[in-house]
Amino acid sequence: MSALGQVAGVTAMNLRAVPHRAGASAVAVLGIGGVVLIIVAVLSVAQGFRRTLELAGSDRVAIVLRGNSTAEMESLFGEEQVQIIEGTPGIAKGAAGPIVSAELFTSVDQPKRSNGTPANAPLRGIEPDGALTREHFQIISGRMFKTGRYEVIVGRQAARTLRGLDVGSTVRWGSLDWQVVGEFSDGGSVAESEIWTDARVLQGAYSRGDSFQTVRALLPTAASFAAFKHQLMQDPRLDVSVYTERQFYAQQARTLAVVVRGAGTVLALLMGVGAVFGALNTMYSAVAARTTEIATLRALGFGASAVVVSVITEALLLAFLGGALGAAAAYLAFDGFETSTLNYASFSQVSFAFAVTPALIAGGIGYALLLGFVGGIFPAIHAARRPIIEGLREG
Repeated sequence: MSALGQVAGVTAMNLRAVPHRAGASAVAVLGIGGVVLIIVAVLSVAQGFRRTLELAGSDRVAIVLRGNSTAEMESLFGEEQVQIIEGTPGIAKGAAGPIVSAELFTSVDQPKRSNGTPANAPLRGIEPDGALTREHFQIISGRMFKTGRYEVIVGRQAARTLRGLDVGSTVRWGSLDWQVVGEFSDGGSVAESEIWTDARVLQGAYSRGDSFQTVRALLPTAASFAAFKHQLMQDPRLDVSVYTERQFYAQQARTLAVVVRGAGTVLALLMGVGAVFGALNTMYSAVAARTTEIATLRALGFGASAVVVSVITEALLLAFLGGALGAAAAYLAFDGFETSTLNYASFSQVSFAFAVTPALIAGGIGYALLLGFVGGIFPAIHAARRPIIEGLREG
């Protein structure tokens, strides 16, 4: 019989015997499945957070911050600098002129709906054209706030996760009362975690003078960004950093992604050790139960390689079943699950949904196969190296 035929024959015989070792096999499958479930769930946090931020990203919107700033909290502009930016050629025009919004950002304490604990809710002041620089913005309840008044509109996710922000309610921040007059959506982006008001009103309420932190500009096309950025960077009156909206939010997502991926890697290694020991125990038990059978096959002329491949194949099959089971459980339990976390760039709450993507599922199953291979290779080598006479005697 050819080497390939020997491998196929021994492997088929091994797999037919798996139901007879259902208990030990189930331990390996569930152990590896549990590892994959936890790892995929953890990594889906970073994936969901990144997706939420990237939904806000448009290549037609430019975000201007003070030079060397990477977050709004680090940036500061005076009125004169804002006017220079707003007057830069290359900005899309609306009925009232260039579509630009100089904005101010802070946070306010607002209790969570789930447990009443205070959360840092992002409060943003925008100019009249601010909504036009958000591609998917729409009022879904109530109306837009009016300039010059202590009125706010609330993002859909903020209204879901925070108490006291229903349309028509009044909230007190500091010494001022604010009227909630509307609720808005923005295609599931990070803007839906924010509360918006008139930028000039916010300046006065928080004693910010005539300062702003960012300037948003809508460009005619995505291709217009390079020329717009060049003009601002070359203007001697300014010291700025310029990003597309997509670049800006991708950068904000990076910090949390690094933290979660680092934690996920450590978790994968620690839990993987336990899963490997479970697989080793299962495969050593399988080999021990078939000692005489393996020795007989060897005596009949079957090669050691056929034995090695058959044991590893069984381990990989069990690992694949565990990985698929764990990934499916993670998808059913966590995909779309809504929660909130701290945006490290703004130190404010961001609501988002876990995202169990095909790439995470594939990665989880791949890791399961790696665990299965490591758990099967040593028992396979042990089975192949055991003297034939010793195996026959045990029978």
